[in-house]
Amino acid sequence: MKFIYHPFIYILMLSVFVSCKKNSNQKTVESSRPYHQLWEKADAYYLQNIDEALVWLDSLHKVGLGTQQTKTLFQNVRNSFKKAEAYAGVLNPETTHRANGPALPFYKDDSGKVIQAMGLQKLEETIYADEIHKADFEREIYFQKGFFENLRYSINERELNAQRFFIGTHQQIMRLVSLAMVGFDTPTTGTSIQESVLSLKSLEDVYVLSIQSIIQQKDKKLDSIFVENIKDAIDFIHQDSDFETFDRYTFIKDYLNPITRNWVAIRQTSELWESNSKYYPYNFNAPTFFEEDSFNVNHFLAANDKNPTKERIALGQKLFFDKNLSSKGNMACATCHLPSKAYSDGLALGKDNMGHELERNSPTLINSIYQKAFFWDGRATNIESQINSVFTNKKEFDSQVHQFSGNILKDTTYYSLFKEAYGVVPKKNKEVVRALSVYVSTLKGFSSKFDKNIRGEENTFTPSEKKGFNLFMGKALCATCHFMPLTNGTVPPFFSETEKEIIGVPKTGKNKELDEDKGFYWVFEEEIHNGMFKTPTLRNIALTAPYMHNGVYNTLEEVMDFYNKGGGAGLGFDVPHQTLPFDNLDLSEQEIKDIITFMKTLTDVPQEMY
Repeated sequence: MKFIYHPFIYILMLSVFVSCKKNSNQKTVESSRPYHQLWEKADAYYLQNIDEALVWLDSLHKVGLGTQQTKTLFQNVRNSFKKAEAYAGVLNPETTHRANGPALPFYKDDSGKVIQAMGLQKLEETIYADEIHKADFEREIYFQKGFFENLRYSINERELNAQRFFIGTHQQIMRLVSLAMVGFDTPTTGTSIQESVLSLKSLEDVYVLSIQSIIQQKDKKLDSIFVENIKDAIDFIHQDSDFETFDRYTFIKDYLNPITRNWVAIRQTSELWESNSKYYPYNFNAPTFFEEDSFNVNHFLAANDKNPTKERIALGQKLFFDKNLSSKGNMACATCHLPSKAYSDGLALGKDNMGHELERNSPTLINSIYQKAFFWDGRATNIESQINSVFTNKKEFDSQVHQFSGNILKDTTYYSLFKEAYGVVPKKNKEVVRALSVYVSTLKGFSSKFDKNIRGEENTFTPSEKKGFNLFMGKALCATCHFMPLTNGTVPPFFSETEKEIIGVPKTGKNKELDEDKGFYWVFEEEIHNGMFKTPTLRNIALTAPYMHNGVYNTLEEVMDFYNKGGGAGLGFDVPHQTLPFDNLDLSEQEIKDIITFMKTLTDVPQEMY
C-alpha cells in the first residue's frame, strides 16, 4: 500500500524549537516549587544526555550505512536516549514512545493519514538489514532528529521537580520489567538485556545527583541497601545476558522487585511528593508491579465513575445478572459472561437474543478494566461505550440507552438500590450503564500462583513453570504483545493505549484458509487494519477456551502451534501487514509444554463469583 510521508509535521515542530532556542538558557521556573536546587544536577544529566543523543545521531548520519562505525554510533545514540528517557517520557509521553516505538506504520486518527514506521526500532532494522536502503536511512534520521529535538526542547524548558522525578523513575523501572526483559526496544539486535545495565546505572546516577543526601540523613540503611541492590542486579546481568538463556524469573523476583520496593520506600522517606493516584495508572505505594493493588482502577474508569461507592457496585452486580435489561427479557450480561467460566461462556461464538451464533467469541471480563480498547476489534475506547453498544445492538439487548429499562422495576428492590446509589430512580439507562461499568471494574485477579511466587509470598513454582515464564518473556516473544504484568495489550509504561495486532487467524482449526473477519478495519477502512484485533489478557487463559476472536482453537496446544509456525503468514496465508514475525519460533515440544504450564499459573478467579 502507499504510505504518506509528512515532513511538514516535523518542520513545524523544529521551527517551534528554533524560535524558542534563543531563550533556552533560562528555564521556566515554577516559583512555588520548593527544593529548587535539589534537582539541578539531575536535570542537567537528562539534558546532557538528550544533547549527546543528538550529537551521536548527527555523527551517524555523516558516517552513513555500511561502515564499521555505523552500528557503534547507533548504539551510542540509543544509550544516550535511554539515559534521558525517564524524564522525556514524563514531559512528552507520545513523542517519547514514537522515538523508540515499534517498527510499524501507524494511523493518525485526527488526520486520517498512515505514517510510515519511524523511531529507533525502525532505524535499528534499517542499519542491521542485509541490504542497504539509503532512502529509508535518510528519512528515519530526519524524523529521529525531530523527535529528539522536540524532547530536548521539553527538557530544556521545563524544570525537573519531585513529581516529575518520581513518576519518571517509576515508569523507567516498569520499562525494565515489561519491555527490556522481552526485547521490545531492540527486536533486531536483541540487546535489551545488556541495555538494562545502562538503565539501572542511570537510576543510581540520578538518585545520587538528587535525593541521596536526604535519604542518607533519614535512613542510611535504606540508602546502602538500594545502592547494593542495583550493584547486585547489574552483576546478575553480567553473568549471563544472552537473550534466550537469561533467567528473567529470578532477575525480576530477586533483583528488580527489591529495587522497586526500595524505590517506593525512598520516595516515602524523602517526603518530597505523595501521589494522588486517581490521575495515574499506578499505585505508587505498591511495593512491586505484581500486587493486587499495583494498578489504579480509577485511571481506567470514566471521570464520573472514579472512586465508586459500594452502593453503586452492589447495584451494578445485581443488574449484571438481570435479564430484564434486554427488550426480550432473555439476555443478561451474565448470559455471555458466566462467573463459573471466568466470565466467559465456553463457546466458540457467543449467542444472540434468538439463540443464533454471533460473529465473535465472548472474552473474559476479569481484569478487562485495564484496557483502553473494548470488543475484539477495539472499536470502543472505554467500558461505558462497550456496554452502551450491547444495549443498542439488535442482536443483544436491543434496548435504547436514552430510555430506561422499566421492566427491571418489577423487582421493587431496585427503587431503594438506585436511590442509594444515585439519589433517584433514573429515567434513562445512563445510570444503569455506569453501575454496570463500575461493577465490571471490580472483577480483578492478581493473586494467582504466578503473582504469589514472583512477589515472594510462596516458593512453589516448578522448574517447568519457571522455564515457561522465561520462554514466554524471551524466545517465544509472547510478552512483546501480552505485556507483563497485566498480560494484555495495554502498553507500558504509560498505559494510555491498548495495542491491536494482525496475526492471520484461520477460519477453522484445520488452518487451511484465512478468517474473513476484518476486525478493526471497519472503523477507518484502512488496509493496514485489515484483520486487526485487540490483544486480550492471558490471565485465566486455562479457563477461557475456545481461543482467538472466532473461537477457532479449542486447546492451548493448538494456539501455541499457530504461533510457533509464524501465524497466518507462516501458514501460507496472504497477510501483508501481519504484526507477528513470519518466521517459525523454533519452539520444541517440551518448550511449548513449559509455556502452557506457566500460563496455567495465571489462573485467579475472584472468590465472590461463587
